[in-house]
Amino acid sequence: MSFTEVINLLNLFLSQSAFEIITEIFIIFAWIIPVYLLFFIAIGSYAFYIQEKKNQDWKYVVLAIDIPQINTQTPKAVEQIFSNLSGAFFKPDLLGKFKDGYRQKYFSFEIVSIEGYIQFLVWTEESFRDLVEASIYAQYPEAEITEVEDYVDQIPDKYPNKDYNIWMADFSLAENFAFPIRCYDEFVHNITKEDTLKDPMSSFLESFARIGHGEQMWFQIILEPINNSWKEKVIEKIKDFIGEKKKAKSLISFLTGSKIGEEISSSLEEIKTQFTGFGAGESSNQKDDGPKNNLMFMTPGQRKIVEEMERKITKIGFKTKMRAAYIARREIFKPTRGVNSLIGAINQFNNPSSNSIVIQSTTFSRNLKKAEIKKTNFFKAYKKRKILFGANPFILNIEELATVWHFPMSNVRAPLLQKASIKVSEPPAGLPVDYLSDNLVEDTFDLEKEAEKKKIEDENKYKTDSGENIKFD
Repeated sequence: MSFTEVINLLNLFLSQSAFEIITEIFIIFAWIIPVYLLFFIAIGSYAFYIQEKKNQDWKYVVLAIDIPQINTQTPKAVEQIFSNLSGAFFKPDLLGKFKDGYRQKYFSFEIVSIEGYIQFLVWTEESFRDLVEASIYAQYPEAEITEVEDYVDQIPDKYPNKDYNIWMADFSLAENFAFPIRCYDEFVHNITKEDTLKDPMSSFLESFARIGHGEQMWFQIILEPINNSWKEKVIEKIKDFIGEKKKAKSLISFLTGSKIGEEISSSLEEIKTQFTGFGAGESSNQKDDGPKNNLMFMTPGQRKIVEEMERKITKIGFKTKMRAAYIARREIFKPTRGVNSLIGAINQFNNPSSNSIVIQSTTFSRNLKKAEIKKTNFFKAYKKRKILFGANPFILNIEELATVWHFPMSNVRAPLLQKASIKVSEPPAGLPVDYLSDNLVEDTFDLEKEAEKKKIEDENKYKTDSGENIKFD
């Protein structure tokens, strides 16, 4: 094709209306969109297949944690435990993802009440058992950690069932995860001279202690370690919240939606700067458009929300899934006995002006057949600790997680909560002791009498030897 023909073709193309040009471009390149989508679906499916195949040999353990009877540790200690567990994060390369089938391993922190008997549990892959135990012992040296059988195996996993009935629910956040929930530092009462933490776990455990014979209540928080990319999304949400003015995206950046497009746009802006003498986004008649954002016009409450959002990104985050279950024998199945109090206990973590934990999906359905199918699927997801089943997971930082799941302090009264026994050891040699026993007091008195008697005998003997008691006729 000659140069003249190219010019004529270009003139013909530009002589059309904008709508006609866009239509022709869409027709020519429309096939790219479905091919692009199919390609990524195929890649994702293959990666999932490899992961399922390679990870079938994973072995899981359930660890029961008994805290000391005297526990003065605040949720800050559990916050440090979660911080240590973030070390399990690993980002594989393409070879590790598509050949080795690497998948990020995760944890499940659970609270279980079986007929009112409450136990704190941690479910993890066997290779991370040492990490979990070391993290807990570092904060609770007197705790007792024991491997136990998985409690979910004692309940049938298919419904309808002739013996058991079940209610289950997935929880999610009411707002974007950038908005934080109410954290444990907001439960501190400072009416007296000393600050007192009104442990939110007291209401939580009270709901678990109310169930009786033949009933069980379960609660799990699944945590998957992630990188820090979530913080960029929070920053974007903060900018939207304060009404910060954004720089308009170029056409290239908008169409590509990637950093490559942004780099191309930046290069073009730099070339423009060299020729025109104006910086990127500047012009010869540029005017002051006012303040950069609306932060100065916000109310004190709105500013506090911004501060809490900024505080959230200062700490480590986890991909989180919350799930609860109430199981009972059919003849005594009554979800309102425990479920309503559990939801009420979770509501105390809600901040109406910021974010709340709400039920996203449940096993309830007016269609009985559909309800039974949902019960089976929910139970299998709970049993296998599936993070992608049901409601979408969300991001909580370690402070928020420690608020919802932590070991109760000594002032929390839960009569059937398992705690570590008090360890008694022998006193060191030479340690002075107080004689408190009556027998010991009597023995001490007898020794004193013997010492006094011996003293008198010695004095009499001395007098006899010196001649004081010798009589002369």
